[in-house]
Amino acid sequence: MKLVSKQIKRDRTGYVTLQPEDDEDIWHLYNIIQEGDTVRATTIRRVQNESATGSVTSQRLRMSLTIQVSKLHFSAGSSLASTGPASNAMAAPGTSNGASLQISGRIAAENDNVQMGSFHTLDIEVNRNVSITKEEWDSIAVARVDEACVEGRGAEVGAIVLGEGTAAICLLSEHMTVIRQRIDVPVPRKRTGSTTLHEKGLAKFYETVYASFLRHIPFLSLKVIVLASPGFVKDAVYDYIFAEALRTNNKPLLQARAKFVRIHISSPHVHSLVEVLKSPEITSQLKETKFAREGLMLDKFFKMLSTDEQRAWYGPDQVALAVERGAVGTLLISDELFRQVSSDTSLRKKYVQLVEDVRERSGEVLVFSSMHESGQQLNQLTGVAAILNFPLDVDVVEAEEAEAKAAAEAEEAGRREQEEAG
Repeated sequence: MKLVSKQIKRDRTGYVTLQPEDDEDIWHLYNIIQEGDTVRATTIRRVQNESATGSVTSQRLRMSLTIQVSKLHFSAGSSLASTGPASNAMAAPGTSNGASLQISGRIAAENDNVQMGSFHTLDIEVNRNVSITKEEWDSIAVARVDEACVEGRGAEVGAIVLGEGTAAICLLSEHMTVIRQRIDVPVPRKRTGSTTLHEKGLAKFYETVYASFLRHIPFLSLKVIVLASPGFVKDAVYDYIFAEALRTNNKPLLQARAKFVRIHISSPHVHSLVEVLKSPEITSQLKETKFAREGLMLDKFFKMLSTDEQRAWYGPDQVALAVERGAVGTLLISDELFRQVSSDTSLRKKYVQLVEDVRERSGEVLVFSSMHESGQQLNQLTGVAAILNFPLDVDVVEAEEAEAKAAAEAEEAGRREQEEAG
C-alpha cells in the first residue's frame, strides 16, 4: 500500500489518502473504512444529457466522487481451477478473481454530473487513490494504516495441502491465506492383478500439481514452501517436483530445495494450515512473522483451556473483567470485532478501549486476521480471548463484581433517600 498523504490532527480528525497495490491492500481498506466515514475515489457512472431538441444521450464517464459510507461489501475472490472427469490433460490454468471492495453511500460533495444526496457504489480498484476522512481516527485504524504501508510486505509462505488426488495451492501473507488453485484429479484404486489405472491417475495428479506449483508459487521470493498431507502424498509430490526440476534442468527450483518442508497434517483441507503454522519446522523459520506468532499463541491458549483454565479466559465480558483486574498477559482479538460497528460506533470503541487498556498495562495484543485459519478459529470462540498472568476463578470474579454492583446500587439508593428526606 502506498501512503499518498496523511493529515490526522491531535483531536484525531483528519484524512488519509492511500493507493492499494494488491488484494491484501483491498483487505486492509475493508478493515480501515467504517460506516459513517467519507470516502473519495474514482468511479465510472452513466450520465444522461438532454439536448436542446429534446433528445437524450447517455455515456459512461470516469469521475471522482465523494460518498458518506453506509455499507461495505468485501469479496475475497476465488481461484477456480480443477481437473475433473471431463479433463483429458493437465488442469486448465487457474483463473484468479481478485479481491474486491464495494462501498455504498450518498454523494457527500458537489459534482457537476451527479446530484448531491443520491446513492452511489464505489468499486475500489488497485493502483487508484482512495481518500478516507473520519470524525475520529482511533488507535486501531491508525495502526492498520501504518502496518499496511510497511515496505517489503508480501507473501512469505507457499503451501500445497495434499490429499489422494486433491491439492490446494496457497500463499500466506501477514493477513491473508489466498488459495491460488484447487486441484481434483480422479485416482482409481488399485485392483488385484493390475495397477495401471491407479498409476496413470497418480501420474496425472503429480503432473498437474507440478504445473500449478510453477504457475502460482513464486518460490524464489518465499521463505518457506510447505508440502502437507495426512499420509505419504507429500513425499511423493516432493520427489516428483525435484525429479522434474532435474529432468528439465530447472536450476532456480533446484537451488530453492532447502526452502521445502514436508509436514504431516490430520486432514487434507486448508484449515489444517493451522497445524502447519504451529509445527516446530515452520515456527523455527518464521518465528518473527505475525501469523506464526498468532498460531503459536492460539495453540497455547487452547492447551491452557484444558490444563490451566483459570488462566485462559474468552468472551467479551469475561475478558473485560480480566483486563480490569490487570491480569491479562496476552490479548487475542479478531479484526472482525472492529468491523461490527453499530450506528453510534459504541461496539468498536469498546474493543479499541480493551486493546488500549491491555497495552497500557504492558500486555501483548495480537490482532488476528479473519482471512487466516487461526483468525477463523478465534472467531468461533467469540473472537476475543486472553492468556492471564496469574490464575483467576471466573465464578469468583463474577460473584465479586455482582456483589460490588449491588453494594453500589444500595449506596446510591441510600443517598437518594437522604436527599429526599433532607
